[in-house]
Amino acid sequence: MNKDRLNDPHAIKLLSRRAHELSSSFDEVKLMHVCGTHEHSIVESGLRALLPENVRLVSGPGCPVCITPKEDIEKMIHLADKGLTVTTFGDMMNIPSDSGSLSDAKSRGGDVRIVYGIANSLALAAKGKEVVHFGIGFETTVPTSSVALMSGQENFSILSVHRTIPEAMEFLLESDIKVDGFIDPGHVSSIIGVGVYRPLSEKYGVPQVVAGFEPGDIMLSVVMLLEQLHDGRAVVENEYARAVRENGNTKAISMMEETFEHYDAKWRALPTIPNSGLRIRKGYSEMDALKRHEDLLGDFEYVPRKEESGCRCADMLLGNCSPEDCPLYRGICSPDNPVGPCMVSIEGTCNIAYKYGQ
Repeated sequence: MNKDRLNDPHAIKLLSRRAHELSSSFDEVKLMHVCGTHEHSIVESGLRALLPENVRLVSGPGCPVCITPKEDIEKMIHLADKGLTVTTFGDMMNIPSDSGSLSDAKSRGGDVRIVYGIANSLALAAKGKEVVHFGIGFETTVPTSSVALMSGQENFSILSVHRTIPEAMEFLLESDIKVDGFIDPGHVSSIIGVGVYRPLSEKYGVPQVVAGFEPGDIMLSVVMLLEQLHDGRAVVENEYARAVRENGNTKAISMMEETFEHYDAKWRALPTIPNSGLRIRKGYSEMDALKRHEDLLGDFEYVPRKEESGCRCADMLLGNCSPEDCPLYRGICSPDNPVGPCMVSIEGTCNIAYKYGQ
């Protein structure tokens, strides 16, 4: 289906009507997406206003910047203070941590640079600078890190805080959080494919739909989930077939498996999630910042502090509240003065709500 058709108001109205028809069979339905771009599209187009009152569409831990642990931010600040060139994406610069932010490290004279892609970091290293790149993001950005590791570039390393989505979804299903259906992320799924989600539906009986990012994509995925619930089915359907394949991008997956391995990893504001982190394999340890700069990190010590009192980013990432439920939202906390990570990133739930006046 072309983009114009997906954004056609009449088609979206018909989908909304169908959602209302299906919703009459339920008391309450909680559907969750795990993608910042989905949240942006939902809020910008006002889709929640078109849903039945008993159908809640909530945002889960789909913002990679928001879930990056403070300890890893502190490590990057430490390396910048030690004189290394640190590269990162723009969203990471102002994420608040215990000792400040990467922007604060830059203001102190640290060589902290915003890059638009990891290729920019490799180019800096090729000029002779000792570069450490902050490897954040879900499976969408992991292949670019794999390419960089396989390049063998001198003077270059990655501090990997990559995280994986299916493991986070299983964590949610294992917890006390009620989720009746998932809208699976389009970008991530274009890499890992549809098949990886099937064990979750089989084990937990939860419907899933891989969705694109146009308003029509999301409304259609909601209807598809409601139809599954209505029929008593729990399978994985692919609404985004124009971009996502059953087995994903097999070449990208092969590179990821060559360069990274899974481990139990911490998510900011969330507990440690089993097998949800990707660390660099031993064969590429020379480009692993934790190994390459072990001497500089020798005196690094992190003593965690509690998140700002009143901040509800943790509840936001678990789909338990909306920005308006946080006492700091639009008061103490704003994009110019972010208290929690959900207000900093353009994929953060609070930042998106603030931008569009919700």
